[in-house]
Amino acid sequence: MKLSKSYSCGDADQPLIYDTIGNYFNQVADRFPDEDALIVRHQNVRWSYREYRYEVDRLAKGLLALGIQPGDRVGIWGPNSFEWCVTQFATAKIGAIMVCVNPAYRLFELEYALNKVECRVLVTAESFKSSNYLDMLNELGPEIKSGDACALKIEKLPHLDMIIRMGTELTDGMLNFPAVCGMGGEVESHRLLTLAQDLRPDDPINIQFTSGTTGRPKGATLTHCNILNNGNLVGRAMSLNEHDRLCIPVPLYHCFGMVLGNLTCVTSGAAAVFPELAFDPVSTLEAVQEEKCTVLHGVPTMFIAELDHPSFSSFNLSSLRTGVMAGATCPEQVMRRVISDMNMENILIAYGQTELSPINLITKPEDSLRNRIETVGRAVPRIEVKIADDDGRVVEVGEKGEVCTRGYSVMRGYWNDEEKTRETIDTGGWLHSGDIGVMDEDGYVRIVGRTKDMVIRGGENIYPREIEEFLYTHPKIQEAQVFGIPDERMGEEVCVWVKLKNGEGMDSEELRAWCKGKIAHFKVPRYVQFVDDYPMTVTGKMQKFKMREAMSEMLDEQRLEV
Repeated sequence: MKLSKSYSCGDADQPLIYDTIGNYFNQVADRFPDEDALIVRHQNVRWSYREYRYEVDRLAKGLLALGIQPGDRVGIWGPNSFEWCVTQFATAKIGAIMVCVNPAYRLFELEYALNKVECRVLVTAESFKSSNYLDMLNELGPEIKSGDACALKIEKLPHLDMIIRMGTELTDGMLNFPAVCGMGGEVESHRLLTLAQDLRPDDPINIQFTSGTTGRPKGATLTHCNILNNGNLVGRAMSLNEHDRLCIPVPLYHCFGMVLGNLTCVTSGAAAVFPELAFDPVSTLEAVQEEKCTVLHGVPTMFIAELDHPSFSSFNLSSLRTGVMAGATCPEQVMRRVISDMNMENILIAYGQTELSPINLITKPEDSLRNRIETVGRAVPRIEVKIADDDGRVVEVGEKGEVCTRGYSVMRGYWNDEEKTRETIDTGGWLHSGDIGVMDEDGYVRIVGRTKDMVIRGGENIYPREIEEFLYTHPKIQEAQVFGIPDERMGEEVCVWVKLKNGEGMDSEELRAWCKGKIAHFKVPRYVQFVDDYPMTVTGKMQKFKMREAMSEMLDEQRLEV
């Protein structure tokens, strides 16, 4: 049936999973005990589902032995690792709420996050890139080194009782991950069985801090039901089963890795393959080739890095079939290359946000190429999506409005922040995204910008996404990010940061000359900056507010010099 209003509800042929993550994990492990479950290449870990369950239960019992209770917040801070995966399922089994801490956080951000959700335990890596986590923790809490590892007293982190450090080394004032895994006994085994019956699917189980591209990070609180079903439905959209192997180069701390990676694998019996601590194009391509991965996830910038790597053509990617590209809108040219050059004929585009567990719109393999390239798909099963005006009213098909979502995947709210929760979820239960979209008569949605990204130049509303898509058609341009710069006369002017392909050259006049006559005059960028990299979050989301600040400062300095 063709739509006249921009409202759609995802079709469903199966009921939702109404169970806890721990119980469902056990069921899948019982069904596929000898199938590969977890492969962490950089740690030489290769576990079957039987082995995976054994390791998860060991940590779960160890946490119980330490006195961790259902509802306690257990933070995890570090890059992708087997310890991260084990912690995810162990905390779910005992009803503790796992708090995902951004691996890039510095002291100020770490202190804020742990105190915001009143973390009782922090599981941490030793270090990652330029961050020495153990040194940072000791700087934040000098009391740690001489403290009781099971009952810390830290002035700046008053709720934090214990720090569990990954790896085999010992650190003063901290517990050791392998040692904790060996603490449980018969009492804890019995308690684990009891909790399997007592925990409820609607209990909060995870706190995901939003990326913080604007303002202070907020802790989106998600339940078993939220994320278990989202992972399962995305797996079903890709037709995954126990023979699939999913390559996960995206970070676990974010919903993309934790839900669309780990939970999608567990709900389908597939193997989760982690190439490295963090994204690296060569390690990813090697993992796909050597593990014969059938599925590959990534944000557009990751796929671009893989496709443009000088060694790309030397890798055999014939095993690939599908995957999810999400985290940011995908340029049309990139999508076409992924389909043709990476053998990912059935790749899906997914759209959503952390507060939605995270996916509310997705394409399907059987969708037309046009819809899989130009849209972010239709509502996932059992989810309502509408395009609304400023008053929350549904707009006509083809009209622009804010993308709003209602259904099982909507978060419980922001932890300890009722005001922000009310600003995001209205009285009708609709979660407001802040993204501007257009729905067609078949329910497919195109994302055309963000309410805060929209440039208003001399009364003209300009959506940066439209200009970016146009710039991606230039043969010399690898990436382009468009945003507004304050202007006394026009209110705002269009600015673009451009990253050229390797070996290419261009100046601002050449770019503007190429634009003239092809797009409306008011969309032609007045300011052009060529860059090698962009400020991004760990998940690959462009931080346009940082680009805007840097460009404004640069222009102010130039004016002073004149």
